[in-house]
Amino acid sequence: MRQIILDTETTGLDYKQGHRIVEIAAVELSNRQFTGHHFHYYLNPERDSDDGALQVHGLSTEFLQDKPKFHEVSTEFLNFINDAELIIHNAPFDIGFLNHELNLINLQTLDDYCSLITDTLKLAKELHPGKRNNLDALCERYNIDNSKRTLHGALLDAELLAEVYLAMTRGQESLLIDLGQSEVLQHSIAHWDSHNLRIIQATAEELQQHLAIIEDIVRESGNKCVWEKLEANASVNIV
Repeated sequence: MRQIILDTETTGLDYKQGHRIVEIAAVELSNRQFTGHHFHYYLNPERDSDDGALQVHGLSTEFLQDKPKFHEVSTEFLNFINDAELIIHNAPFDIGFLNHELNLINLQTLDDYCSLITDTLKLAKELHPGKRNNLDALCERYNIDNSKRTLHGALLDAELLAEVYLAMTRGQESLLIDLGQSEVLQHSIAHWDSHNLRIIQATAEELQQHLAIIEDIVRESGNKCVWEKLEANASVNIV
């Protein structure tokens, strides 16, 4: 499954007031693994940034003056995201700006190019109701190093969001098997030969990493993991 983690920086908060995109970045995941492929451009918005926006991203009019305009990179961008799931934090904001840019050059909206759009802010609010769920808060919650994030930058933020998304959805790997993959798996099981099975024992370091992940899950669940109850019941039965 191909997923694209996407982020933008803009000249202001509202595209309806003529604000434009000044930076766009997209990071590719395939089957929940970083592929090393990404899309990233600074863009000439053909206008100044609001003071508030400039304080957030630090991209001055002078710096952006010789950068390409959105229409010059639009084909490359659409090819990069084509048929993928887009994962965006506070998706309505970025989608609004991107659809506005596409409309300015008479192209269709994002829905026509990608298979699905997932809003990680909405997902985070469902997982952590009543808590702060901006990117910095999520990095802190999931122990992701965001120390380089002194200013907002689309590429760095997309990379951090990818780490956050993987942490938030840990354990869903088993849900990613589609019907075709399931048939292949059943065929493999039917023809499995136990005599050719190679058993690789986990190293001490791998066992320690596994224990750390389990501890993270237990902490995030508020000590409500089902397996702990099962282990406690098993101990009582043994006694």
